[in-house]
Amino acid sequence: MTKLRRSMTMCWLFFGVLLLAVTSRAQTRPPIVEQLAKTYGLDSFGQLDAIRYTFNLELPDLKVNLSRTWTWEPKTGQVTYESKDKDGKPVKVSYVRSQISSAPANVKDEVEPAFVNDNYWFIFPFHAYWDTSAIVTVKDMQKLPLGKGSAKLVSVKYPPEVGGYTPGDTWDLFLGSDGRVKEFTYHRGGPKKPSLLSTTWAGYKKAGPLLVSTDHRGVADGKAARIFFSNVAFKLAGSDKWTDAQ
Repeated sequence: MTKLRRSMTMCWLFFGVLLLAVTSRAQTRPPIVEQLAKTYGLDSFGQLDAIRYTFNLELPDLKVNLSRTWTWEPKTGQVTYESKDKDGKPVKVSYVRSQISSAPANVKDEVEPAFVNDNYWFIFPFHAYWDTSAIVTVKDMQKLPLGKGSAKLVSVKYPPEVGGYTPGDTWDLFLGSDGRVKEFTYHRGGPKKPSLLSTTWAGYKKAGPLLVSTDHRGVADGKAARIFFSNVAFKLAGSDKWTDAQ
């Protein structure tokens, strides 16, 4: 597992996320949470057997350029991770998320947290709906963090006492008139850096029933940052064919 350890960098959870279970303390949530998830394809999520995407992180000022490819089967929970180690040699690992407690240490401590991080970026509107312990507030006509103008703000705050990778995080989603996320700001709940990240949500594509923003450009603590998804493809239920997102 040495090569796997080398293939993961300090950026694996660079813009960390919470891994939260649904709790009995679920808050009464505004209807827009479900509406937002449906805009991104929640009602047809069950049509997917598998989704594949490459998470790319670019931080020019820090000379960081990171790519990780994931194949995820939501119904079975199987995940396949592909990347390269520091010597440029390919690394590939498969595991089942429900069996993570018995997985090798590197998969448990590095690969799975990286998957969660990248998956939140990929389909965060779903996680905002699924993570019922998060507190959601809505404000009309708030100034956009990057562009000109204003938009409806949907703020998703994770409570610090629940646990997870970075408890206390807040994701501020700024919605356009079409109900899609236009921009967002991420506030880290803990002391790690970066503590503040604002990006666009652009490059929208359809991956079967899913609507995915593939391009996020902005700033992390005042420095240029870009997160984008490439090689997005999907398999529908009952099909063995991979289809590229359009």
